Amino acid sequence: MIAAPLPEATGNVALRMSGMARLQPSRAAVIVPDGTGWSRLTFAELDEESDRLAWGFEAIGIGRGVRAVVMVKPSLEFFSLMFALFKAGAVPVLIDPGIGKRALLRCLDEVEPEAFVGIPAAHVARLLFPGPFRKVRALVTVGRRLGWGGHDLDGLREAGARGGRYPVATPGPEDAAAILFTSGSTGIPKGAVYTHAIFDAQVRSIRDLYGIEPGGIDVATFPPFALFDPALGCTAVVPRMDARRPASADPAEIVRAIDDHGATSLFGSPALLDNLSRYAERLDVRFPTLRRVLSAGAPVRRDILARMQACLPEGVEIYTPYGATESLPVASIGSREALAAKGAGICVGRPAPGMDVRILRITDDAIDAWSDELLAPPGEVGEIAVAGPVVTPAYFARPEQTRLAKIREGDRVVHRMGDLGYFDREGRLWMCGRKSQRVRAAGGTLFTEPVEQHFNRHPKVRRCALVGVPHGADPARPVLIVEPEGDADPAALVRELQAVDAPWPIERILVYGGKFPVDSRHNAKIERERLARWATAKVDG
Repeated sequence: MIAAPLPEATGNVALRMSGMARLQPSRAAVIVPDGTGWSRLTFAELDEESDRLAWGFEAIGIGRGVRAVVMVKPSLEFFSLMFALFKAGAVPVLIDPGIGKRALLRCLDEVEPEAFVGIPAAHVARLLFPGPFRKVRALVTVGRRLGWGGHDLDGLREAGARGGRYPVATPGPEDAAAILFTSGSTGIPKGAVYTHAIFDAQVRSIRDLYGIEPGGIDVATFPPFALFDPALGCTAVVPRMDARRPASADPAEIVRAIDDHGATSLFGSPALLDNLSRYAERLDVRFPTLRRVLSAGAPVRRDILARMQACLPEGVEIYTPYGATESLPVASIGSREALAAKGAGICVGRPAPGMDVRILRITDDAIDAWSDELLAPPGEVGEIAVAGPVVTPAYFARPEQTRLAKIREGDRVVHRMGDLGYFDREGRLWMCGRKSQRVRAAGGTLFTEPVEQHFNRHPKVRRCALVGVPHGADPARPVLIVEPEGDADPAALVRELQAVDAPWPIERILVYGGKFPVDSRHNAKIERERLARWATAKVDG
């Protein structure tokens, strides 16, 4: 571990990586699997390679303000070209390909890309669906370029080889640095507009919250988050897995990545940690080098925290930063406190430094301007709203969604998280589920997380989902859908759950045959809207 301060860079976030290259030039910045082992780039190599590519991008018109869609698998090239785009002042656009063809094409159409950087398969898809790419004037292929023209990385490297150090673009405070699309798990995907100041604030917040220092080694299973590692002076180790399907990652490959490189950190979605912790429990695997584990993307169940905690050295915890694409991190908590906390819902901890977290009275209407009258009474469940340096100001080309999610407060923006929650007496934030998924029943409004956490304690329940089944003009009927653990008998499980003492009027309990549908990004957010349609068909039938 290098006991050196993180450079307090300002402006372009790529300057942080360049600063780390001067501090530790020969240390590995990125390690990825190859055919037989591992390939790597040192910090100096990453800095020099991104300089060459930045010159190359500039030469073909991918410069300041140019929106460049990036569809590249996690690789050495992904890191080099992303930092090159930042240096050139271009605006990388990242969209999960797993959101489905129709949603993907809609996102591409509204962002109107001016450049396209992709692997050959992505270029084939571009040719099959040319409509969204009508304004593209620069094409870059990462891999073998076939008959579609444009440029490849070798050509860009050659064009930039004699350029030397690239003069990194200096952005204005409102200039976009990237457009990152949400997963669309509870609605349509939306492009959150990031500035370099937001990226820089995220780097500082993550560093301070989790005590991350240059020299750490992080097994990074989510590519956009992996970009933080070189900016923090850490080595990003990309394990052998399909980053689009973290729930299907082979736990043995995650263990291999940790062991081969003596990893000090691990980031994984709750679904990945679920499989990894079950694998480790079954084979008595331990992770003596890990100093922290981070998990985000969806609430982390208590059983996952407990199993993963048992695999870690004494004093090491799993941290669950709470936030969203539009604002991260908002709050954070360690596994020991999370497991001990008593309350309704998921305890997500205390607000991160610099974050102003508020609870609003529940409304589905847009709120144009801030007023203290919007606040819910203390202890009451309401919508979580946040302001601070990591809050994105708007959605790209989505004025109506921006109006529904953002509140103007003087010269800053308050973001409505779309999550419901409350503060307890100790100042900790509890999350009670999505506002759009609350069930307005005859006996009152039910919130998903408190109900589900109550029934998830049953040993034969892997997880459950509360949904509302329509009943004409009457209030919705609360239905609990259960994904059983192992080979539990469905009829017996329903009887046992019906006997559980619960303060909510659950009308029906249904056992789901198979695994719940989940979001495409982290494979962890339950798609309750799909389950509600399934339950409606069952109940009506």
